[in-house]
Amino acid sequence: MEKTLYRPNAGIIIFNKEGKLLWCKRKTGDGWQFPQGGIDEGESPEKAIIRETYEEVGLHKNQIKIIKENNRWIKYDVPKEKIPKYFSLKNRNFKGQTQKWFLAEFLGQDDDINLNLHSQIEFTEWTWASYWHPVGSGVEFKRDAYRKVLKDFLPFYADYIKNNQPLMLKEKSTLEPSIPSFK
Repeated sequence: MEKTLYRPNAGIIIFNKEGKLLWCKRKTGDGWQFPQGGIDEGESPEKAIIRETYEEVGLHKNQIKIIKENNRWIKYDVPKEKIPKYFSLKNRNFKGQTQKWFLAEFLGQDDDINLNLHSQIEFTEWTWASYWHPVGSGVEFKRDAYRKVLKDFLPFYADYIKNNQPLMLKEKSTLEPSIPSFK
């Protein structure tokens, strides 16, 4: 049986009460991204993202509320010259990743985010970003994947924000009605 060319991975888009997305700077200094990580053998995508969210940003299961699991897997290729930086030695036979994405509400406080909890630190900084910001500012070869998943989640995100935000935040909401085309 031939091994797949894409490493199974789970990613999460976490938004705060103001509708901003958790956006993290990679420790290697080569870009910003959402929390994500590999799915271990026998692990479900949801269990993997709960584990990865804790390992990468220090958030426990009770500090996020998963609102939506994407219906499809989204693939991206890692440029050959970047594979050693993005994949551990055991995973360098992959040409990219196939990701199952989750959309989640952040239930905690900003102080709960801890990038130094795990021995293998992934990120050095984090911020809250606007909804479409990752499409134009993320790791370059992941941008198309981000555009796809943000487009997929937009109806659920917009509906959730509309129905769950206090009135004063609804008035300040800056949901963008159209999907930008970054080419």
